[in-house]
Amino acid sequence: MQAASLASADEPRVEPQAEGPATPPAQPAVIRTPVSSSKGETWRPALWPQALKALFRDSQEGFRAVWRPSFFYRLSLRGPITDRIAFHPLDARTRKLDEADAYFRGRFRFAGQTVEAKDKSIFECTAPSKDFLVAVHGFEWLRHLEAAGGEHAREFALKLNDDWLRLHSVYSKPAWQPEIIALRFINIFAHGRFFLAESDLVWRSKFFVSLRNQNRMLARTLSKAPAGLPRLRTSAALAMAGLCLSDRTSANLGLKRLAKEIETQILPDGGHVSRSPEAVVDAFHILDMVQQALDSANRETQAALRSALDRMAPMVRFFCLGDSGLGGFNGGAESDRQLMAALLERDEVQGRPFRHAPHSAYQRLSGGRTLILLDVGAPPPQIYSTKAHAGCLSFEMSAGDQRLVVNCGAAASPDEKWASALRATAAHSTVTLADRSSARVLQRGLVRRALGPRMIPEQGKVLTRRNEGAQGLLVEASHDYYLPRFGILHRRHLALSPKGLLLTGTDQLVPNEVKSRKRGKGCPFSIRFHIHPDVRLSLAQGSSSVILKLPNGEGWRFRCSDGMLSIEESVYLGGGSLRRCEQLVIGAHVRDEDVEIAWLFEQIGTG
Repeated sequence: MQAASLASADEPRVEPQAEGPATPPAQPAVIRTPVSSSKGETWRPALWPQALKALFRDSQEGFRAVWRPSFFYRLSLRGPITDRIAFHPLDARTRKLDEADAYFRGRFRFAGQTVEAKDKSIFECTAPSKDFLVAVHGFEWLRHLEAAGGEHAREFALKLNDDWLRLHSVYSKPAWQPEIIALRFINIFAHGRFFLAESDLVWRSKFFVSLRNQNRMLARTLSKAPAGLPRLRTSAALAMAGLCLSDRTSANLGLKRLAKEIETQILPDGGHVSRSPEAVVDAFHILDMVQQALDSANRETQAALRSALDRMAPMVRFFCLGDSGLGGFNGGAESDRQLMAALLERDEVQGRPFRHAPHSAYQRLSGGRTLILLDVGAPPPQIYSTKAHAGCLSFEMSAGDQRLVVNCGAAASPDEKWASALRATAAHSTVTLADRSSARVLQRGLVRRALGPRMIPEQGKVLTRRNEGAQGLLVEASHDYYLPRFGILHRRHLALSPKGLLLTGTDQLVPNEVKSRKRGKGCPFSIRFHIHPDVRLSLAQGSSSVILKLPNGEGWRFRCSDGMLSIEESVYLGGGSLRRCEQLVIGAHVRDEDVEIAWLFEQIGTG
């Protein structure tokens, strides 16, 4: 099947579409798309050695839960105690007064969930999810209380700290897990000054004894933190604890382990091994706070730390779309713009973002006011893939400061159906074959309980080529992750005009001759373009053209050469909350011959 011509027609009048319902659907529109569908896909013998090792390690937790709170174990945590925090690093994350006000009323909101704690301490309430529990015990509420300021906020922060010490001054899980201690340390070091300044001397003594004990525990358990950002944060927190609590041993150990984690997790182009843009910002933020502490202590900067910071700054710029937020790939969201601005302001180089990231495997196309990010990479290594998405060859697009084409984003709640659906290929602006994902996630079972929801890709590779010339930018990419199941190769070509007024694309599905005879009536596929919630869609005359109206009145037109074009419901969570939106879907079949469908986005109404 050959692609039809996409010659421009007369510009239609842009009509706004009526607002949709304000209430989002109870489940994501992509929930029907499975990540995996056969029992054989969920059982991977190669993973059993790792799973058994993890299960054996977990089996020892019962003994530790009895031994570590004991008097004799607590004796082993004794050592010198400081009476002050020597340095308070700047934490540039956004602080919200409305969150502080909610805390005063006993309402705590984390991970998309709310717990009312009016008659008892939040630490005595049942956490609705692990993410909620981590945020509460990690003192994520502290920066918002500091922003509120005043005596009431100071006393409230003291009360919360006192509640925690009363209930958890002795080892307990999960409050004393290394990744939670690390988060708690970072928040206390950055925001503790406002409630410690006028605290009672007896209470301060108890507080700093607890910090000393947690610091000792963190040094012993940091290798037990989950791989990826939690382990990077744990190493950084130990280094900061040593520098802020004047403990040279902890500082040296933390810096040594941090250098190792930097080497493992920060790629040569500045990306993170998880391939998540938001993970780059989180890691940059953590490392920047360590650098601040080193500068304050007049300690020499580590070569690994300095190099990582220098590489990560341009990578953050690379992942920013026109609204200064990040592209939504591999479990990442738009991120905290205030944090990113503060981090980039301290970047001494202030360099322009590069055009492609070879190690992180993303391409960036820019022309005029138009920006495009294209995922041209394989899933990350399995140990770092528990939040990875099956979005190979998906892209996001912005026009000026308005997002146009997006991926659905990451789940804002721990609901397993949401998480699975949003990691599926159908939740991304790319091609999906037979409602199957290009990579699969471990399903429920013993292996998943031991190793987490890792992503298991098919054997295959991604190839990319980029050309730049007077006619604009062209990126050609292909992946063969659908070959084992369907015998089909996916190729995608994107071309952006020099002024950014026209994006043309081609999706080609190439059948393998050996498997073509088994395809019968053909394999259905869908080309999806999820559209940002602020953009209104209206189907033009015929079924191959759609008008897109941006909030600023700017108009774009989408057209395709073949297939059945439709507008369907979708959802968007990239901004931190669930919003209803729509998606353009081109449906067709592939059987024995190559199928090629061309499409374009063109700005209309320009001079």
